[in-house]
Amino acid sequence: MSKESCPVTEKFKTMIGGQALIEGIMMRGPEKQAVVVRNPKEGLKKKVETLKPKRGILTWPMIRGLVNFGSSMYNGVKALMWSAEESGMAEDEETDEAPSKLDLWLEKKLGSEKFMSVLITFSVILGIGFSLLLFFLLPMEAGNLFQRLTGCGVVVQHLIEGLFRLVIFLIYMILVSRMKDMKRVFSYHGAEHKTIRCYEAKLPLTVENVRPMTRKHPRCGTSFLFVIMALSILLFTVLSYVLNSIFPALAVLQQNSRILYNLLMMAIKLLVMLPLVVSVGYEINRFVGRHDNRFTRILTAPGMWFQNFTTKEPDDSMIEVAIAALTEVLPEREGSDKW
Repeated sequence: MSKESCPVTEKFKTMIGGQALIEGIMMRGPEKQAVVVRNPKEGLKKKVETLKPKRGILTWPMIRGLVNFGSSMYNGVKALMWSAEESGMAEDEETDEAPSKLDLWLEKKLGSEKFMSVLITFSVILGIGFSLLLFFLLPMEAGNLFQRLTGCGVVVQHLIEGLFRLVIFLIYMILVSRMKDMKRVFSYHGAEHKTIRCYEAKLPLTVENVRPMTRKHPRCGTSFLFVIMALSILLFTVLSYVLNSIFPALAVLQQNSRILYNLLMMAIKLLVMLPLVVSVGYEINRFVGRHDNRFTRILTAPGMWFQNFTTKEPDDSMIEVAIAALTEVLPEREGSDKW
């Protein structure tokens, strides 16, 4: 029998979501966030936090997407670093080398908690910088090169740029999915999806019930990233065409100073277009998550296919971690987590 032979009998849609970590899983519910990690010597280790409810403007459409996206990034990196430490991975990688003078000075001046906060912030900034280089500057150069070689218009140029960005993203994720350590992370990702599927089917959260569930979920975060990539091709192309039509000087700048043009366009895309793409993408994801029909299944099909690379089949120990994390964030009042 296949591990995914059980049909999904979804009884309701939950707003609870999660993230795979190093030997663990983070689950985030309407009231709590839990990180559960398996340490080979100490068993399951848990960290549970009560969440502050968002109110007012932070819950408005087209704003809540940006708020949730930023919060997810920061909390995700924080949970990832905690999982690396508590899972014993950091212990396994320790060497006889003494901490550097810079590490000791920073920890002394800032304290362990502030030092960790600075480290997390630095990691986020470093990740953003790498993303800018890989997913913005490189595709923009590809679009510019295509324009110079073919003499195509602005629309075609930005379509090529967007397609190049999507191809880079797909190749990057496929290569990452083949890394040995990442395969375990993606297996925990599969355990997260299976456990939420079991909960949405209103079955008891046991390993036996979770195991046969599908590892794919239409409200997956990586599927959301895929939607963002696809949506950016359309919106970046349209908005870039509008900008070039309104400001003909941009075409002159592109011809005379390609570097300055690239920096200006990247700034516009990051500060104006990307927030719009994230906001629209989030609202699309909410709509798709609340409905199940032919139209929404078509919209989620690319993301579901993409999960062939970002999720792997988990073992029972991974499922146990996912169940423990989900159990910690279940709301006190049944049904209050309905999507």
